[in-house]
Amino acid sequence: MATYLDAILAAHRSAGERDQREAEVVFAEAEAMAGAEQVRDFTAALRAPGLSVISEVKRRSPSKGELASGLDPAGLARAYAAGGAACLSVLTDVEFFGGSPADLAAARAATDLPVLRKDFTVSALDVADARLMGADAILLIAAALSDAELGELAARAAGLGLAVLHEVHDEAELDRVLAVGATVVGVNQRDLFSFEVDTGRAVRVAAAMPAGVVKVAESGIRGPEDAARLAGAGFDAVLVGESLVRSPDPAAAVAALRAARPAPARG
Repeated sequence: MATYLDAILAAHRSAGERDQREAEVVFAEAEAMAGAEQVRDFTAALRAPGLSVISEVKRRSPSKGELASGLDPAGLARAYAAGGAACLSVLTDVEFFGGSPADLAAARAATDLPVLRKDFTVSALDVADARLMGADAILLIAAALSDAELGELAARAAGLGLAVLHEVHDEAELDRVLAVGATVVGVNQRDLFSFEVDTGRAVRVAAAMPAGVVKVAESGIRGPEDAARLAGAGFDAVLVGESLVRSPDPAAAVAALRAARPAPARG
């Protein structure tokens, strides 16, 4: 049976098929930009003391539909920054999430925060595109990529000065990303096949994560209580989208997450 992930990956892999001449042009542009314009340090921002918040600019989701009518990426980014966000995450997928490269550009221009391009990166050209649109970091999803692709795309990102958030869902995927040198690892509590959220997943996988790796919990984080539980499990950061986008006061919502104190984690 086809799943959300199947459809999304098929669309992205199809869109990424470009001829060699175009590929060479895109890489040349990205390499030139890498040499001329410095990225903001995504990893360092997450290593700051306390629980860091990666605040997401997200218009819709395949499972829940539209999240915020008339969302203003720049205004939302400024509110997140005012609340103490460490980084921004911006959805750039058009078909399934209603985002765009323009959303990323607007959000990045509105603040001095590092920006993650939140998308399904499946080719080297996707990495170059991320650099060209102004991203400081990309997402590599272990469930969507082979071991060879994980290694190649991480190397491509490093060559363009981009940080990588490696996303996993279990211990087996964790082993795979650590094997290619992952230094920032996100545990997504949302199953990408069913889109259901398991709020205990991050705590379970955290126990297998080595010291020195920046640990990020993703999805299903509704407020300070969830943030405190994840901080107690050893996470350095949380990536939060839906609850912030829907909040009547995003700045206050980010500040409340930042203020969460580590609490005993329940599996």
